[in-house]
Amino acid sequence: MFTLSIVTPERVYFDGDVTSLVVPGTEGYLGVLSNHAPLITSLQNGRIEFRDGSDTVHILAVSGGFLEVFDNKATLLADTVEAADEIDVDRAQNAFERARKKLEDINAGVSPEMINQQEAREALERARNRIKVYRDTHD
Repeated sequence: MFTLSIVTPERVYFDGDVTSLVVPGTEGYLGVLSNHAPLITSLQNGRIEFRDGSDTVHILAVSGGFLEVFDNKATLLADTVEAADEIDVDRAQNAFERARKKLEDINAGVSPEMINQQEAREALERARNRIKVYRDTHD
């Protein structure tokens, strides 16, 4: 076992002992077990999966952040994290459609100065990830 802390700007989401952790690193998914070598990596939008001390599997949607592993402790600092069961899939679908529409407007030349293309792409990817994590656990 090792200690995992998952922290967002709003709250400490989890702080306890776990047996395994899988995160979406920028170079692909990576797994962490006890006594893992020291590591620092940035995270991309994706799915976090960890198994706690009572052998319960937790599945979360994450959008960006960093993971540090050192001395049998993993610290995950995330921009946002949301448990699959907490995801409001209708809200995520609406956010996806709004971001998709903004990108279509940019491509069509409609008010490009009023729409930030990078922000719209990031919103689209966050919504897509939330929908995927929700569907992966509810289908």
